[in-house]
Amino acid sequence: MGTGAITGYVDVAQLVLYLFWIFFAGLVIYLTLESKREGFPIEHDRPDGSVRRETGFLPMPAVKVYKTKFHGDFPAPHERDFEDPMPPGKAIGPFPGMPLEPTGDPMNAGGIGIGPGAYTRRANVTDKTWEGEDKIVPLRVAHGFEMAKQDLDPRGLTVFGADKQAGGTVAEVWVDRSEHLIRYLEIKTNGGRQVLLPMNFCRVRRDRIRGNRVTVESILGGQFEGVPAISSSEKITLLEEEKVMAYYGAGTLFADAQRREPLF
Repeated sequence: MGTGAITGYVDVAQLVLYLFWIFFAGLVIYLTLESKREGFPIEHDRPDGSVRRETGFLPMPAVKVYKTKFHGDFPAPHERDFEDPMPPGKAIGPFPGMPLEPTGDPMNAGGIGIGPGAYTRRANVTDKTWEGEDKIVPLRVAHGFEMAKQDLDPRGLTVFGADKQAGGTVAEVWVDRSEHLIRYLEIKTNGGRQVLLPMNFCRVRRDRIRGNRVTVESILGGQFEGVPAISSSEKITLLEEEKVMAYYGAGTLFADAQRREPLF
C-alpha cells in the first residue's frame, strides 16, 4: 500500500473527500432550515381565492428565541404573519400570481397596505439608542442637537405637494440620535393636524424668487390630511414608522389616477 493508504481501497485523501461531502450537505441543510425563519411557509394563491401553504422539501425549523436588549424575547419562526388581514385587492385574472387591483382606498388601506403602500407589521415600540433612549425624537426633546448653521432651517417653510398646492407648514424637525440625521419633518396641515413627512420623500429648496419651500412629489397637497397619525408628539414607534412611510410610498402610484396609466 502507498503512503496515506488505510486499506487497499481507501486512503486518507478519499476519506477527507467523503467527510467534506458530508460536511457540505449538512451545511446546506442547516442554512436552508435557518432561512425558513422568515418568509415561510410559502403561500400559493388559488383560483378560488384561498391560499395554500407549503414548507418545501425540508420541514420548518424548531423555534429559536432571540433575546433583545430592550424589547423582550422574539421567537422565530412565528405565527404573526398569519394574523395579518389579506391585502385589500382583487386579482385581475384567474391565474396564480396575478397583480392585485385595489378594492378600497389604496392610500390608506387600514390594516395592511397594497403595492408600494405595503408595509411590515413591526413591533409597536420605539427604536432605541445604545443607551436606551428613544432613537427618533423632535428637536424640542433632543437636547444637545441643533440645525447646522450652513443648512437651510425648514421650520416655518410651506410644504407643497406634487400638484403645487400647499399642504401645510413645517413646525418641527425630528432627528435620529444615533445617526445624527434628520429623519422627519413635523407638518402642521391646513386642517390643523400634526403629521410627519419622511425626509427622503421631500426636498428643502432655496429659491430667491418664489421663496424657500419644501416640495413633495409622492402625494398631493390635500393628501397631507390623510397621513397616519402617531400616538405621541415626542416619539414614534417602529410600526408607526412603517405606516407613515407606506402612505407616502403608496402615493407614488396611487396619489393621482394618471400615475397608474402606462407611460406610452
